[in-house]
Amino acid sequence: MSVPWWAWLALTVAIAVMLAVDLFLHRDNHVIGFREAVIWSAVWIAAGLAFGVLLWVWQGDEAAGAYYAGYLIEKALSVDNVFVFALIFTYFAVPAAYQHKVLFWGVIGALVFRLVFIFVGAELLETFFWTAYVFGVFLIYTGWKMAFKHDAEMHPDRNIIVRLVRRIIPTDARYHGDKFFTRMDGKRAATLLFVVLIAVEATDLIFAIDSVAAILAITTSTFIVWTANAFAVLGLRSLYFCLAGLLRRFVHLHYGLAFLLAFAGVKLILSETPVGKLPIPVTLGVIIATLAVSIGWSLAATRSRPVPTDDSRTPPRH
Repeated sequence: MSVPWWAWLALTVAIAVMLAVDLFLHRDNHVIGFREAVIWSAVWIAAGLAFGVLLWVWQGDEAAGAYYAGYLIEKALSVDNVFVFALIFTYFAVPAAYQHKVLFWGVIGALVFRLVFIFVGAELLETFFWTAYVFGVFLIYTGWKMAFKHDAEMHPDRNIIVRLVRRIIPTDARYHGDKFFTRMDGKRAATLLFVVLIAVEATDLIFAIDSVAAILAITTSTFIVWTANAFAVLGLRSLYFCLAGLLRRFVHLHYGLAFLLAFAGVKLILSETPVGKLPIPVTLGVIIATLAVSIGWSLAATRSRPVPTDDSRTPPRH
């Protein structure tokens, strides 16, 4: 799929404008309630779906199908991101009013990580056929780990990147409003909120590798992979405030996500065998069916659980 330079420029400008609007509307650091989160989630999802329609008109049904398949996988994996972010915010006791700011800058970091991984990954797959086997095995292993080690206890402050930042940058173990940096004994120091941001970025770095590899199993078109990632990630903040308190209902969703990662790994390996690439409609059907079964299974298993209020958004470990 050949994409002209102006399409990349238009997409970059559109993403920048959407981020600027979001930052402007939340400049007061207010606590985001469930109603506001649902509205913004609907806006971001509508934007992502509308882009798929635009892509269908512009490039045809195959490009649009690949985009929607990638978008669904990334959106589904975002739910697991949300769960981990909720654990990080609980672990560091982040005030609700400052969580959006952390997620906003976390999203910008996520977009940068994904952009780098997309171009590097696509170039490797196009240049060295055996990288398909490497990425495929990695995705299968990641799926196995998600399915059987999903409940492993998490300690964000032990993350190697978080420890490295704390060692290099003087840090005050307190919050100073919404500031990432402050003055301590006359010297510039990072606040605890900055440590939380690093923990979020370090965690998302792993998610970025998984999600990009999974979408590259569908298509190596950098434009489609990037747009699917970008539109899914742009709605990550509102998705967090919308779902964080409801994640206790999705007790079996990680099995579905694990299957999709393993499926993407097998699909990537098969692409370098006589079997070849699986048709996009088959891929899209597997993704939709897997998500429907895992979500339905989860909701049926937890139908007697009370729905949490806005004051208890953070889910327990399931």
